[in-house]
Amino acid sequence: MRPACLFCVFSFIWLAECTPPTCYSRMLELSKEIMQLLEKLHNYTRAKTCVEVLPKMFIDVHNSCITTKLRDFLYILLNHPTQSCQERPRIVLLKLKVTNLYTIINKICYRELVFLTDDCEALETGQSTPRYGEDRLQLLVEEKR
Repeated sequence: MRPACLFCVFSFIWLAECTPPTCYSRMLELSKEIMQLLEKLHNYTRAKTCVEVLPKMFIDVHNSCITTKLRDFLYILLNHPTQSCQERPRIVLLKLKVTNLYTIINKICYRELVFLTDDCEALETGQSTPRYGEDRLQLLVEEKR
């Protein structure tokens, strides 16, 4: 291949990766970043005492309980009982990311998000239990007969 053709191919690949993030992709990206940061904080020996106050949280942006869970989590982060914990760089970063995700879900992308479940317990345990609506449950009962 000629160098000019290679340059064109690589420039198209570079341009394809430069698309701006959508609300949905930004929410998913932020939720992954928060979960990774929380995992690091739980494993980091210096921050374990600071993280003990925080409730367990597994972020699922498709769960309708995410807004209240994020709000409560953010309240605990902002009003942490220990001043030294409030000033730790990783805790400050966690506050920033949780605030951004909460703002994106509640204000910026409010109408674009579709909630698929309403299992509030799944945000604490990380395991979602399927809940069927009446119509779906009736179909399952009829299929078994």
